[in-house]
Amino acid sequence: MARTRLSLAQARRIALAAQGFGEKRPESPTTRHITRALDRSHLLQIDSVNVLVRAHYMPLFSRLGAYERDLLEKAAYHPKKRATFEYWGHEASLIRLDLQPLFRWRMARAAKGEGIYGGLARFGQEKRAFIEEVRREIAERGPIGAGELTGGGKGKGSWWGWSDGKRALEWLFWAGEVTTATRRGFERLYDLPERVIPADILNAPTPPEAEAQRELLKLSIQALGIASERCLRDYFRIGPTDAKARIPELVEAGDLLPVTVEGWNGPVYLDPSARMPRRVDARALVSPFDPIVWERTRTERLFDFHYRIEIYTPAEKREYGYYCLPFLLGEDIVARLDLKADRAAGRLIVHSIHPEHHAAPDAIAPALGEELRLMADWLGLSDIAAPKAWRGRLGV
Repeated sequence: MARTRLSLAQARRIALAAQGFGEKRPESPTTRHITRALDRSHLLQIDSVNVLVRAHYMPLFSRLGAYERDLLEKAAYHPKKRATFEYWGHEASLIRLDLQPLFRWRMARAAKGEGIYGGLARFGQEKRAFIEEVRREIAERGPIGAGELTGGGKGKGSWWGWSDGKRALEWLFWAGEVTTATRRGFERLYDLPERVIPADILNAPTPPEAEAQRELLKLSIQALGIASERCLRDYFRIGPTDAKARIPELVEAGDLLPVTVEGWNGPVYLDPSARMPRRVDARALVSPFDPIVWERTRTERLFDFHYRIEIYTPAEKREYGYYCLPFLLGEDIVARLDLKADRAAGRLIVHSIHPEHHAAPDAIAPALGEELRLMADWLGLSDIAAPKAWRGRLGV
């Protein structure tokens, strides 16, 4: 039987529709809109970079516009309104609460030292008694941060120079023996799962590994619409061996439809329930941590857009800037902007704007100016500072 053949434009529209782009933004986003967006993407990546706004807030802004960030805070951490839990989904993530049982296989592997960083795995083997002491202290005192542990020690150096107490907490977090109750600023406060995650979720049956992986891959294709094997397994960071075993099972069950896409090599899979609108009329500044650009080879195939975040690139070697956001207009990525929120001055700083080769500055500037104003208002910034050559075009 011949496979369905899709053009690149069709694949792009499927991918954008799956992620909720192109739908009309609500005038006043509510908890219902937040829930719907989470139902679609399943998780939000967390990252410490705060030059503009924390990573987990941005995907909702890109889709919903200027929503109240407190709505997400409540969904993430409110004891009675919690709709997510923190764990390793696509890196550190806020994940839909009802999906917690699907990650227990990963927790069980981590407890055996599998699938986690080598140094942390060794720490788990060598410091079992100390780790158990930390778990007991969390049970007695939680929720608490790493710096509040008795005898947790001090970190060495900066950033990843974790103390032994922090290592113990991260091992327990990977193994599912502690979780994030809330955050203080950006610092995790750890507690026991039974005091954070509702009993009906914790008491739900634990699926076998293979079943859980199949379910996660099915959620991945629903969120992506169309994907290669690499894209599919990247969404929830499922390893190549596991993905290669599960994908044929999903194909046989009809949960993945093999198709061919113009310009894509190798197997490509379509969500059987995917929507393919006749057109997508999107307008969004997109975070580097947004699912639509997570897997960079996919971004290049879909949009002919070579994208790398340059935070870790020495300043003199950066091509586009420290924190560059793609600008999605219609069905295409037409520019990238290096942005910064200067909160003290109440200003959204546009360090640079780089249109793509096919995008005329005057054609994209009006929509870009509107999106920048929307972002500034959302972040509580009263002014926009843009490059001189763009100020008139943007109307800022």
